[in-house]
Amino acid sequence: MRTQADSSTGSASMSGERMLDGMGFDSTVLGLGLPAQAEALIAQAGLVRQDRAKAEPFLLQARAMAPHHPATLIALYRFHFYGHRLREAREVAREALGIARGALVPGHPDPVAADLPPITDEQARFDAAVRFYLFTLKGFAYLNLRLGDIEVGRAALTELQRLDPQDRVGGAVLSVVLARAEAHDAEDDADDALDYDRQALSQGRMPHRGWGTT
Repeated sequence: MRTQADSSTGSASMSGERMLDGMGFDSTVLGLGLPAQAEALIAQAGLVRQDRAKAEPFLLQARAMAPHHPATLIALYRFHFYGHRLREAREVAREALGIARGALVPGHPDPVAADLPPITDEQARFDAAVRFYLFTLKGFAYLNLRLGDIEVGRAALTELQRLDPQDRVGGAVLSVVLARAEAHDAEDDADDALDYDRQALSQGRMPHRGWGTT
């Protein structure tokens, strides 16, 4: 299910069909091959992250330099997510899903279609590219639920459960978010919702860990 990147010309900007010179997608997930200038721009954004007007241009420049490198997408996603700009974060997640799926299933046109070949539990635990896809799918599901696109969120969550039945990336906790969305729960505290993993970890456990079917 893995793919190795085709050789490239060494340009900082990568095409959609090539990842990095001599590297597989797993390596890029781990941060390797990121142009030094892009890395510096992400670092600069981190220094002024509280000021959106100053931080965002740095992240956009980094993304333009390495538009298909996971590191630039992750940085932009986190910037929007923790700034409570959920729609913007969802669009970055959608793009990241497409890139990750393209690495796992070369040439696949749909980033969230429910037909990715089954993965093993070992891949869900240790394969960087697979885990990047699963975590991104988890984020995409959550963001759609929070934004009221329940059908899309439910579909993404169902796909996550199919691919990760042992719940290695903690997606089952989103069943609570889905239930609240479906019930139109009046409680809608953004900080609490955005920190659902952090709260669970502070309790020393992941609430609702596991899908309840395995």
